[in-house]
Amino acid sequence: MNNILIIDDDRELCSIIKRYTDKAGYNVHFSYTGANGLHRVEENDYQLIVLDIMLPEIDGFSVLVEIRKISTVPVLMLTAKNEEADKIRGLRTGADDYLTKPFSMDELMARVESLIRRYTKFNISDAQQLQSTIGGIQIDLTGKEFDLLYFLALHKGRIFTKKQIYTHVWDDEYAFDDSNIMPFISKLRKKIEPDADDPFYIQTVRGVGYRFNQEV
Repeated sequence: MNNILIIDDDRELCSIIKRYTDKAGYNVHFSYTGANGLHRVEENDYQLIVLDIMLPEIDGFSVLVEIRKISTVPVLMLTAKNEEADKIRGLRTGADDYLTKPFSMDELMARVESLIRRYTKFNISDAQQLQSTIGGIQIDLTGKEFDLLYFLALHKGRIFTKKQIYTHVWDDEYAFDDSNIMPFISKLRKKIEPDADDPFYIQTVRGVGYRFNQEV
């Protein structure tokens, strides 16, 4: 059974989420403060974390920074309505996706299922094989970074626009502006490229998009 951690101080919302996640067969834990959420992440194995930005004691951004030090588990951030800066900051900090309050339970469950499916579909041998293709260097990727690298490497040499990358990797209609795709490319390059300022693996095709180097 897949385990989900919800870190949100809105107990009424948590109660509603529990009804839906129970029906879907997920095992859900709740934390109402950032500190308690971090403790649970350290002590338990989760396949998804749903993280609100506005939290007592420690805000969601700070919690996410600490989570990324110890785990690549997918993180779905909950942001306030029309706070575009929060969405961008969350993605740059390491969130895999975001959902704006208020939201429907159907939309939440669709994103939950998508993130968990992508996180669990690759077995250990797949990950090791992918690591070996970039020189055998052991790297820690978030679930979405892994999806992005896997997608580009699978179609090496083919050029994709930012919209095409988002549609395939996020499995959703293109809702972000370009500034939300670029941070993922930048962070991935810093992890896998010998020189992130002169990338060898993930190449920029000016005015079009990106491609994985055909020569790899």
